Amino acid sequence: MSRVYQTFSSSSYFDDRGSHGHAIPITERVNPHSRPIVSYYSPLGVGPQHYGERHPMKPHRLTLTNALVFGYGLDKQIHHIYDPRPATQAELEAYHDHDYIEFLSRVTPQNQNQFKQAIDQFNCVEDCPVFADMYDFCKKYAGASLAAARKLAAGTTDIAINWSGGLHHAKKAEPSGFCYVNDIVLGILELLRYHPRVLYIDIDIHHGDGVEFAFYNTNRVMTLSFHKYTGDFFPGTGKLDDNGSGLGKHFCLNVPLQDGIDDDMYLATFKTIVDDTVTAFRPSAIVLQCGADSLGCDRLGAFNLSIAAHGECVNFVRKYNVPLMVVGGGGYTIKNVSRCWTYETAVLVGASIEDNLPVTIYDSFFRESNWKLHPPLTGKVDNQNTPTSLQRITTSIRTKLRYLQGAPSVALQEIPPSLSAWLEDEDRTREEKEEEKSTAQAGEHREDRSTARNEFFDGDHDVDQDDDVASISTTTRSRGNTTARRARGGRRGRGRGRGKATTSIAAEGEEEGDDVEATSTPAPRRGRRGGRGRGRGRGRAKAIVKDREKEVSDTEADAVTTVDPEEEPSASPNVMLQPNFSEERS
Repeated sequence: MSRVYQTFSSSSYFDDRGSHGHAIPITERVNPHSRPIVSYYSPLGVGPQHYGERHPMKPHRLTLTNALVFGYGLDKQIHHIYDPRPATQAELEAYHDHDYIEFLSRVTPQNQNQFKQAIDQFNCVEDCPVFADMYDFCKKYAGASLAAARKLAAGTTDIAINWSGGLHHAKKAEPSGFCYVNDIVLGILELLRYHPRVLYIDIDIHHGDGVEFAFYNTNRVMTLSFHKYTGDFFPGTGKLDDNGSGLGKHFCLNVPLQDGIDDDMYLATFKTIVDDTVTAFRPSAIVLQCGADSLGCDRLGAFNLSIAAHGECVNFVRKYNVPLMVVGGGGYTIKNVSRCWTYETAVLVGASIEDNLPVTIYDSFFRESNWKLHPPLTGKVDNQNTPTSLQRITTSIRTKLRYLQGAPSVALQEIPPSLSAWLEDEDRTREEKEEEKSTAQAGEHREDRSTARNEFFDGDHDVDQDDDVASISTTTRSRGNTTARRARGGRRGRGRGRGKATTSIAAEGEEEGDDVEATSTPAPRRGRRGGRGRGRGRGRAKAIVKDREKEVSDTEADAVTTVDPEEEPSASPNVMLQPNFSEERS
């Protein structure tokens, strides 16, 4: 009697659902101009990675998420889907130490015996083991967050989704909590190049300690974390009294919660605190970490949140219409993680999807829940939170927000790519900063610039003035104003011309700081409408010429001061305008 062995290739890919239906995929493609632009980042090669046989972190959850997203047809509702390039070592070192990144790039399961001292030094044990292709894994998920941040900063997308990112525990020089490289910090640093204020919101059940630590001393990033806190629950940080320090004082907010919080309590607390924070801080960009271990029945979690409530948090933040970067994070019951992130993808693109799951080759993962997107929550944990305790937390957060006294602002300048370089830039002198500016920004004079009709032009090739006017104007320019270049077209009195003159002078030479009064006087307009300029401007010079019929007496000729060409501002891009303060002021 022959025996027949069943293999994977001979078994059915899809379950027979019987009376249970399946979702019909969306086929209509999104209109590019009908809604905010959504970009989806799915780096190839992340899902197949494996931390170890008994390790709770399973990157395979990303493969299941993508299968459900594409099974529902949500790819038709997403504007752009990217397989971004991996981050370079230099990009990783924008935050992380060189020695640490060098260690990650060299250590492997085969040679880890040669790195015993470094493994102990960098705490790469137990929770953060050395596994195959670990460095490539880090570069891929970090590269996706960097690409998402760049699209947001460039304004080419409104919402950027990277479910492979969100590893918020990694520190500057060591891994922590299954996280090796902190892609969130790298993404925020990229956003800070163009956005003055970034709000970071974390709904993972674990405290986002790595991100908080990175921006603990700055007021340009506000961190807001909703997490379980008992003192001994990992990572043991995130108590209510942690406020930040230095410039970052009161820009670090923590919402410590107890086991078993349900949908109603969580959403009421979340919406109140987030709304108050956005109103006070006024972020120009938001980063939302959507760790799914805050869902009920998670392998490492202890909350009672449903997928619908978790998604409502995402929807609430989306409605602020602020550039939004959404990343993954924790989540260790992979079938719930994939369903949650699929539902939140639909929320972010503004699509409605069925409760029945689509047909995929991973049907067996969802068999026990009858292939539902929102299965009933079983095995609830007792709720140890009370309305009184949550009210006390909300009141404390509101008290901290009162210390902000308005949202902080920054000067219009490029932000360095790292915190250390940023702090060093603050200590540099103005001269050192000017040396790094390009030729176009360094105050260089160009005689070949285009001149619009009726625009005031003051130079050697001025064809709209008489010779005698030019000589008297030279005298006036030497004795009155302190620079060779004048402001453009002011009107009479202190009208609109005064504002233009001030802006023009300030843009052409920052070195004139103490003598703005002399250069901020609006220049009179040329031609028939030339008003009476204040001081010894060109308008008065022309009046003298007309009254005296171009006759200059010998006495007046002796008073004419000839400007030495060597005193004219140099055309070299490295030389700033240096006004002559020795002349008598009018």
